[in-house]
Amino acid sequence: MSTNLSSGTRHLGPEPSPSSPPPEIVDALARAGSRLGPFSHGVIWFATIGSTNDVAARLADGGCAEGTLVSADHQTAGRGRQGRSWVSPPGAGLYVSLVLRPTREAAALLSLAAGLSISEGIEAATGLKTHVKWPNDVYVSSRKLAGILAEAGTSAGGLQHVVVGCGINVLPAAYPPEVAHRATSIESELGRPVDRGLVLAECLAALAVRYAALRTGRSAEVLDAWTRRAAPTFGRRVEWDAHGEAWSGRVEGIDADGALLVRTAAGVTRIVAGDVRWI
Repeated sequence: MSTNLSSGTRHLGPEPSPSSPPPEIVDALARAGSRLGPFSHGVIWFATIGSTNDVAARLADGGCAEGTLVSADHQTAGRGRQGRSWVSPPGAGLYVSLVLRPTREAAALLSLAAGLSISEGIEAATGLKTHVKWPNDVYVSSRKLAGILAEAGTSAGGLQHVVVGCGINVLPAAYPPEVAHRATSIESELGRPVDRGLVLAECLAALAVRYAALRTGRSAEVLDAWTRRAAPTFGRRVEWDAHGEAWSGRVEGIDADGALLVRTAAGVTRIVAGDVRWI
């Protein structure tokens, strides 16, 4: 599977019971209807949960349907890539995990497609223009608005699955000092309230389109769209560690497999996994 997929670290323990989703979530998903594609089953909603990815992974292990959607108003153990925590203030964002059963080819670009879809969905719902940054973050200028965590696993019967977790900052919130200077929200950028349900519905509808493209061999469409939304990051310097050394160069784009292409003094380097530091 994709080098940007992780196997995940589950926080096991007692699991709260689901609750009724907020009316704005229910109404927006109902209005989107068939546009949601595999995500039209409805949402399993929690007032507070450790991690939506962990709950979705348990459901996937048990053979739940593709497109199963788990969401929460608050996460106490939300996480991002590279083992980082994802701050999830109550009621301030969308914390969503989706169960997918992609082909191997589709899985390879699923993280990119998810980031692209979040960017497209936010713009469709609110008019806010954002850009993506490799491998799957969504930014407004230099501030992070949303992130993706895709974790692969094997369900009952040996069926491969991928849980795609999405965290989107919707309302302004009191973020910890270590992230406050680099985080933003949709409402902070627009200066007005937004419909959280509509944002979720449009992001899911966009992902349904991009996921269908991956599953039907039209990955070039996804890569082209991602590249256009990532244009502000091209030419920027990055640093990363490999083989016990620190490397640096300028971003040139991505290749057909979704690897980041960086121009260094020694030529173009492909980065397929790990963390890069944007300078």
